Amino acid sequence: MENEICKISISTNWLGDEYIFYEDDRIKRIYDSNSLSSDKTEWVEPKQISKQNKDKIIKNCPEELKERVMMILDYP
Repeated sequence: MENEICKISISTNWLGDEYIFYEDDRIKRIYDSNSLSSDKTEWVEPKQISKQNKDKIIKNCPEELKERVMMILDYP
């Protein structure tokens, strides 16, 4: 069973983009690549996430979880 820490959305306009963080340091991304292809799911490594997206994730992260999420993301 996967223990979820939190779900953080960095969606823009019409395309969804959500990251789910788990206790075992894994990250799942659920996103729409275009309006006809929605809810794609993939497991990602921190190095696969752009600096810009990491910034958005941290900005949207609940304050009490920021430190944990930053560790998972290997965020400076």
